[in-house]
Amino acid sequence: MTSVLIVDDQPLQRLGFRMLLESTPDTQVVGEAAHGTEAVRRTAELRPDVVLMDVRMPGMDGIEATRRIVAAGGRSRVLVLTTFDLDEYAHAALRAGASGFLLKDAHPEELLAGIRAVACGDAVIAPRLTRRLLDAYADRLPGAADDQPAENDPRVRSLTEREREILVAIGRGWSNSEIAEHLVLSQSTVKTHVGRVLAKIGARDRIQAVILTYDLGLVRPAK
Repeated sequence: MTSVLIVDDQPLQRLGFRMLLESTPDTQVVGEAAHGTEAVRRTAELRPDVVLMDVRMPGMDGIEATRRIVAAGGRSRVLVLTTFDLDEYAHAALRAGASGFLLKDAHPEELLAGIRAVACGDAVIAPRLTRRLLDAYADRLPGAADDQPAENDPRVRSLTEREREILVAIGRGWSNSEIAEHLVLSQSTVKTHVGRVLAKIGARDRIQAVILTYDLGLVRPAK
């Protein structure tokens, strides 16, 4: 059973999420919060598996709430929901330690699958946002040809050639099944490689691995 804390400043939005989650046998809503301060406090009290976090709220917003929840070092993981697919706040939330983000207009099945994935320690980015996320980082990516930042980074140097291929694939937003297809590997082998890559680079989840590939210029947006 996955326990969920719903954080949103709109009562009707919270009600809608509650109705959806309570209609499934493997999720349990343990509480609600209407703003970031309350979210931080209730997360500490209830220790939910997943915090379903709105971004734009009065007072403490979802970004700062996410940062404080992650910094507390508890077991709860944050799944950010955003209204706009180029929402700059969602990008900031990833850097704050969120385990992913989805759009509020996602299909119920997609939202439920995202909650389950985050609860299991995986990370989620709405599929159609991956390329746009890359594009949004275009101007901030370091020049890969300048000082070879990736080659000088000890985290990258610790990887085998195959593991580096896996890291780049993660950075491109590929799922395990897509990595398996492109690299002609079994999904179980890919899963093992992904786990080793995350451990070697010190990433909490795939989201942090994606951000690392952007920062080091291992993955760059198509022009």
